[in-house]
Amino acid sequence: MTFRAELFEWRGPAPFYWLALPPDASDEIHAEAAEASYGWGAIPVAVCIGATEWETSLLPRDGGYVLPVRKHVRLGERLEVGDDVEVSLSVAPRNGRAANGTGPTM
Repeated sequence: MTFRAELFEWRGPAPFYWLALPPDASDEIHAEAAEASYGWGAIPVAVCIGATEWETSLLPRDGGYVLPVRKHVRLGERLEVGDDVEVSLSVAPRNGRAANGTGPTM
């Protein structure tokens, strides 16, 4: 799926940057959640922003999902808080891989 979302910062013990999926994208992800989730409602995904591709996990928030945006992605794609970001995303079940992407693949 492809969508646009505004980059925002959440300050916890360390700053984290996120994109909130729009409702229609969250609904589509929710339909796949039971098969893909590996705990706490996290959904493994493959993501592309600009020329940067990586794997991460969506986290549930306020009935939808948020996508964490890693520092190397923000810096490499020159993203700032408030930017409207185009995202390509697909659910990528881990199939035994650890959260860091190591281990068996499909």
